[in-house]
Amino acid sequence: MADPLDAYSQVVSSVASQLLPKVAAVRTRGGSGSAVVIDANDLSPGRTFTHSSPSFLLTNAHVVGSSRAGTVAFADGTSGDFTVVGRDPLSDLAVIRAQTATPEPALLGDSDELVVGQLVVAVGTPLGLAGSVTAGVVSGLGRSLPARSGANMRLIEDVIQTDAALNPGNSGGALADSHARVVGINTAVAGIGVGLAVPINSTTRSIIAALIRDGRVRRAFLGLVTSPAPLPGQLRRRTGQDGALRVVEVVPGSPAHRAGLRAGDLVLNAGRSPVDDAQSLQRLMFADAIGRPLPITVYRNGALVDVIAEPVELTSSGV
Repeated sequence: MADPLDAYSQVVSSVASQLLPKVAAVRTRGGSGSAVVIDANDLSPGRTFTHSSPSFLLTNAHVVGSSRAGTVAFADGTSGDFTVVGRDPLSDLAVIRAQTATPEPALLGDSDELVVGQLVVAVGTPLGLAGSVTAGVVSGLGRSLPARSGANMRLIEDVIQTDAALNPGNSGGALADSHARVVGINTAVAGIGVGLAVPINSTTRSIIAALIRDGRVRRAFLGLVTSPAPLPGQLRRRTGQDGALRVVEVVPGSPAHRAGLRAGDLVLNAGRSPVDDAQSLQRLMFADAIGRPLPITVYRNGALVDVIAEPVELTSSGV
């Protein structure tokens, strides 16, 4: 029988050999971190970017900060300048473009397929040390991480928690599964033995694509503060859903307030699509929703209530 530790080592070393060349050290006037080479055309099926990568790299917004440019350095000794294509502090993601030749892009995975206990590998350039690899497991899913941009505060949902060791400079690096697919971008050290990563899923893919296409992310503002909640058995059978979003707070004067939504409502669907977690609603709150009627169905006092809200654009100074 093969030694389990040997099998574990082979997986980690295989992931490392594939990803190490594709993760760069990033330096700006304000600090340093890591970044991962990506292919813009890997983001959205059917969408082709005319200026396709592999000159694009994905990192954290807090790594580039307010800088417009900086330098990148790869494990093979290649280095050069980069410019910031776009940053989105509310997801802590940023896209930069290298002004030098880059390695082939990393493959993007789907964090929604992760399970607690699954092996993950973190690749980055902590403390300026190129080619650092640590391994661990997914120790938690569905975590939330607060992010701020100007007067706006947002929770980054479905954050990945891992026990793979992360150090200063790992931010912006890759968190990969056993097939070397990037499932997260390491974003924070939460404490001893705990690291966090922004997930790579359908919502963040849309954010990255918008940064490449427009240099920014236009968001719709509804004005709800929600938390996931299970549905009662009778309502679960009636709707076919296991969960919904409980309205914790409605922002006064917001589109949700004007539509008549109330604290305590259970949001069942929005835009005629089921809402069973925070991502279900957040993925609707992008440019296409601004100024358009959004039908919402809630469960209130034993009855289904339909309302129409019209989201407005979220501005940097708040709404």
